Amino acid sequence: MVDQQDDSGPSLRMIEIVFALICIAFSIFLMIGSIKLGAKWTPDGPESGYFPFYIFLMMFVSSTLVLYEKLVLDKKNLTEPFVKKSAFKQVLCILIPAITFIFGVSLIGIYVSSMIYISVFMIWIGKYAYWKAILIGVFVGVVLYLMFEMWFQVPLPHGNLYNPLSMIGVN
Repeated sequence: MVDQQDDSGPSLRMIEIVFALICIAFSIFLMIGSIKLGAKWTPDGPESGYFPFYIFLMMFVSSTLVLYEKLVLDKKNLTEPFVKKSAFKQVLCILIPAITFIFGVSLIGIYVSSMIYISVFMIWIGKYAYWKAILIGVFVGVVLYLMFEMWFQVPLPHGNLYNPLSMIGVN
């Protein structure tokens, strides 16, 4: 027996139609940009927009076919849910912290954000002890710092708003 409460929300067909429309608009936008760059074959070879134009043309055709299929041919699954609420909540448990991590990287840098992200996930999802989670988070952050900043000499983002590493002399 299917829980009707768990099935509310947009249908799979509706999501596929919306995504096909987004892909069509995106491919048209990028084809126009490719044409502005030059999408012809010249005696010297292809212009810089030649290959992107044809890639986005294929994306446009594929998305148009998906849209046609969902609007015209696929009439049997009008109410199949895109995702059940319980599964959507599980996705949000990962998605929201991941988005927060991305913003954290730009604000306070990748090393400190990684420490916090790993520690919070270990405590929240993994149910690890606080001391273990913090120890592992700090360890991973330090190893990342040593690996990229010292060994590879490739600086990763330190933070635009505030650089917590400035307390230890890292600019």
